Amino acid sequence: MVDDWILKLKSREVIVYIVVGALTTIVNFSVYTMLYYFLKIDITISNIISVIVSILFAYVMNKIFVFHSHCESLQELFGECTKFISARIITMIIEVGGVFLLVNIIGQDEFIGKLETQIIVLIGNYLISKFFVFK
Repeated sequence: MVDDWILKLKSREVIVYIVVGALTTIVNFSVYTMLYYFLKIDITISNIISVIVSILFAYVMNKIFVFHSHCESLQELFGECTKFISARIITMIIEVGGVFLLVNIIGQDEFIGKLETQIIVLIGNYLISKFFVFK
């Protein structure tokens, strides 16, 4: 059982997902940093915008490079995209709520709070994509 888990962790899909996840996180943090630190936009608004941009980036990257999804029709593409975005909205709520809780309620540093929620969201998004969206 442990051997199966190790094999899955070493699989190409998981490695590429981690790379795409890292790139998505870079997109997320870059947009967030630009909006919050440079343009001085409210933390929650900056976070929501950064998550939306990263969701769109993640869909394209996951579809093409991680799960190699090919849709036969526009209807199938729309359904897949809708499932992906719906799942990511759920994790966006977790992320936005998590950052709000960690920063505004607990008083944690903005960057650390954002990083911690990103780790939780990255794991959740893989599982949702693997077993629900691109199955």
